[in-house]
Amino acid sequence: MWTPRWRREGQEPDYRFTLANERTFLAWVRTAMALLAGGVLLDQFAVRLGPRSVLVALAATIAVLAAVLSVAAYRHWRDNEVAMRHGQALPGTRAVPLLAATMLLAAVAIAALIVFA
Repeated sequence: MWTPRWRREGQEPDYRFTLANERTFLAWVRTAMALLAGGVLLDQFAVRLGPRSVLVALAATIAVLAAVLSVAAYRHWRDNEVAMRHGQALPGTRAVPLLAATMLLAAVAIAALIVFA
């Protein structure tokens, strides 16, 4: 089986930290899946909200955010693994504030559609 170069560098970290890092990755992926489901539901089932173009734009934005979050989850997992292998501090991520800001904007937009529709 192919092993990336970074997995052959440094020392193998304690398996408990590796498993914790993997659980965090899976939580991020579950969040991305929930966002994707929310975008699909908004597009397919929000029949009393409008205008339709705004709903489609919100659903597409949420779906794109899900894709971005999936990529960010993998990169964060990999960066954490590399840092643990080299005994370095764990790196931060921009994904959390990006996710929070985008979901804040989407929630405000949806609330405005509910109130003013």
